Amino acid sequence: MKKSLFAAALAVLMLAGCNPKEKKQTNVVDNEDVDTLVTTRELAPDFTLNDSEGKTFMLSSLRGKYVVLDFWGTWCKWCVKGIPDMKAYYEKYEGCFEMVSIDFGDDEDTWLNAINKYEMDWIHVITDEESSAQLQEQYGIEGFPTKIVIDPEGAIINVTVGEDPAFYKYLDDLFGN
Repeated sequence: MKKSLFAAALAVLMLAGCNPKEKKQTNVVDNEDVDTLVTTRELAPDFTLNDSEGKTFMLSSLRGKYVVLDFWGTWCKWCVKGIPDMKAYYEKYEGCFEMVSIDFGDDEDTWLNAINKYEMDWIHVITDEESSAQLQEQYGIEGFPTKIVIDPEGAIINVTVGEDPAFYKYLDDLFGN
């Protein structure tokens, strides 16, 4: 019963040189809650999840660095379609930011196979039903993929919902290469 409710909730969501030039406080979503997160420089909620090596990962362990949170799942065609661009920008700005992909709705084998298949060489964590609901609420996730940029102080500075070229332009503007 719980799995079918979780699957139904995911189906609804599917529809619905590292010197930054400046810390822009923008977003590409017309959403009042997201605007508040970005303009008030709200701190990104900390979380603890298991990573792809079976170890415990805490977001706060990356404090002091720029971080891109990538909320995704293998069931999301736009998430998968965006992987080549994500890889290219991760390589382009190597050392400028840490990437953390947060998987929603996949079983562990599907998730691990996707990481290997698409050769995504960054931090990966997976949610369960409880952590999925909690993170979606805390971060205001309304669709997949959602990418959130966090500054070194831990503040949310950009939110992009969907696979949008504006996200990559934002990274170019921020890191300036």
